[in-house]
Amino acid sequence: MIIYSASKNEFRDHVNDNRIDGLIADSILKRTGRRTGHSEIQSWRNSLQYMGNLMSDPGIPDDARVGIEYKVPNTAKRIDFLLAGLDENKKNSLVVVELKQWTEVVATEKDAVVVTRLGGGLRETAHPSYQAWSYAMLLKHFNSAVDDHGVRLHPCAYLHNLEDDKVVRHPFYREHLENAPVFIRDDARKLREFIKTHVRYGGGADLLYTIDQGKIRPSKSLADSLSSMLKGNREFYMIDEQKVVYETALRLADDSAAKNKNVLIVQGGPGSGKSVVAINLLVALTQQGKVGQYITKNAAPRAVYEAMLTGSLKKSHITNLFKGSGGYHQLEANSIDALIVDEAHRLNEKSGLFGNLGENQVKEIISSALFSVFFIDEKQRVTFKDVGTVAEIERWAAKSKAKVTRLELESQYRCNGSDAYVAWVDEVLGIGAGSKREPGPAVYDFRVFDDPSEMFQYVVERNREGGKSRVVAGYCWPWASKKKASAYDIVIGDFKKQWNLASDGGAWLIADSSIDQVGCIHTCQGLEMDYAGVIIGPDLVIRDGKVLTDGTRRAPGDQSIKGFKGRLKKDPDAARRDADQVIKNTYRTLMTRGTKGCAVYCTDPETAKHLKESFENYGKN
Repeated sequence: MIIYSASKNEFRDHVNDNRIDGLIADSILKRTGRRTGHSEIQSWRNSLQYMGNLMSDPGIPDDARVGIEYKVPNTAKRIDFLLAGLDENKKNSLVVVELKQWTEVVATEKDAVVVTRLGGGLRETAHPSYQAWSYAMLLKHFNSAVDDHGVRLHPCAYLHNLEDDKVVRHPFYREHLENAPVFIRDDARKLREFIKTHVRYGGGADLLYTIDQGKIRPSKSLADSLSSMLKGNREFYMIDEQKVVYETALRLADDSAAKNKNVLIVQGGPGSGKSVVAINLLVALTQQGKVGQYITKNAAPRAVYEAMLTGSLKKSHITNLFKGSGGYHQLEANSIDALIVDEAHRLNEKSGLFGNLGENQVKEIISSALFSVFFIDEKQRVTFKDVGTVAEIERWAAKSKAKVTRLELESQYRCNGSDAYVAWVDEVLGIGAGSKREPGPAVYDFRVFDDPSEMFQYVVERNREGGKSRVVAGYCWPWASKKKASAYDIVIGDFKKQWNLASDGGAWLIADSSIDQVGCIHTCQGLEMDYAGVIIGPDLVIRDGKVLTDGTRRAPGDQSIKGFKGRLKKDPDAARRDADQVIKNTYRTLMTRGTKGCAVYCTDPETAKHLKESFENYGKN
C-alpha cells in the first residue's frame, strides 16, 4: 500500500504550498485509520522539502510518479520515497530512497551497522545503504509485480542533514555502498544525476499503480529454506534491528573465551524474526568453523527442521546442529563455542523424562558455551514448568561471570506486519498493553466464526492456496484417539475432530493429512502458518470486557498445568494466577501463528461477540 502518490509536478506543488505533510497524514488516516504523531509529520516537512527541491530539475520527467510511505511486504516497515518511470532503454525503473535526518554517524566494527542518535540517545542501527537495499530486496522478492513487469530497482539513501561523509562512506561499508549509494547534504546535484540516470522517461503512473496493486507473495517458510541456508545461500534479508542483533551476536562469539564469556539476550514478540536470526547465526558460525548448536525446548521446530533437512544432510549432522534443552547438564564447561537458544521462555529448571536431572537448564547452557544467545518472549511461557525469563538468564550469567548484552526485536514480520494486531491480542486477552505499536487499527485478516465447522472449512480452503494453514485449539478436550484410533476428541455439536496424530509427532504441521486434524500449542509454537484457525475452549471466557480463565476446564491430561489441582489446595491464589498466565499466553501464541490471517471460533458466544466487536473498533478512537 502506497499512502501518497502524485506526478512529479503535483508533488512539487504540494511541497511548495506546504501541504505535503497534511496530505500524507490525511491519507494515512483515511486508508489505515491511524492518526499521525507530531514527530512523524515534522520529519515529512523536513525531508520532503529536500526531495521537492530535487524534483525541480527539468531533466526528471514531469510525468514520473512519486510514491511516499510504501509498506514493505510482510513487515511493518515503510519505504520513504519512490520515483517511478522508464530508464534509457524504456524499461520499468523504480528509484527507492531512504530518507534520514541524521546529523552524526559513528562507525562500528560490525558489518552494515553504525551508531546515530535515535529516540533521544545514541543507538546502533543499520547502515542507510544496507537499509535501503534490504527494503528493495524485500519489495523485489515479495511483490509479484516487480518480476512480472521487469521492474529494475535502484535503492539509495539521502542523509540531507549530514555534512561529513567519512563514516557513512568509509571503505568498510563498500559492499553496501555499491548496492545502494549514500548521498549527504552537499550531494543534491549527485542525487539528481543518480535519479536522472535511472528515470529518463515518464510513464510512472501505471508502474506505481502496478506496484501498489501487486500481489504479495507468501512469506518464505524458514523450514522450506533451511537446507539452502545451511549450504550458504541467502534466503532471508535481515532488516534494521535484525541485522544489528545478528552482527552483535557474531562479534560477541568472536570475542568470547573461557575467561571472557558472553551472554546475549534478545527479546522479541511473535513474528519479530527471532527464529530467522537464530538460524542465520547457526549458519554463519558453522561456516566460520565454530561449534554451534541451535536449541529449542519445544520439539516441534526441531522435528520440522529435521524433516526438511533429511536427504540433504547426514542424520548425525542434523542431530548435532539441532538440540533439545535437556542434555547440557552432562557437558563440560566451555566445551561448545556457541549455543543459540530459540524460544528460551520454554526452558525448564530440571531435565530428563521425570524432571530429575541437572540443576537448571539456563545455568547449564551458559556453563557449556563460551557464548550463548537467548531469544525470548516471556508472554509465550505456556506451562507451569517454563522458567525462561530475562531475570533468570541474568541471574545465572552473573553466577558464571559472563557479560550480558540485551537487545530487542521490535518489528512485526508475521500477521501481515501488523504490530497493532499483536498489541490488540495482548490487550483483548488481558495480557497487557505493553506491545510497541503505532496507534491505529490492526490491519490483518482476523475473523470470528459462530460455527466451528464453517471456521474449519474456511481454513481448509485457505490451505488449498498454499498448503500451510491449520486449525489449533486450547487443550480443553481429552485425547481419546490416542488410545482408540476411531474416537473423536473435539466434539462441539455436529463438529467432530481428532487431535493431531501421535504418529506425526512434532512434524504435525507439515504432515500431508494434518489439515484434517486439530493441533495444540506444542505442535505449533516456534513455527508459523499462512492462516491459523483457533478454537478457544471453555478455559477462557470474556465477561463485560474482563478475561476470566479456569484451569479446571482444561483436559485432565494437559501437562502444561500439571499439578494444578494440588496447587489449588495449597495456595489457591497462586495456582489460579499461574494457570491464568498459561492459558492467556497459550491463546496469544496460537492467535499469532498466521502470517496472513487468523480465524477464531469460541465455545462461548459472548466471548466471540466481544472479540469481533473489539477487533472492529480497535484503534478507531
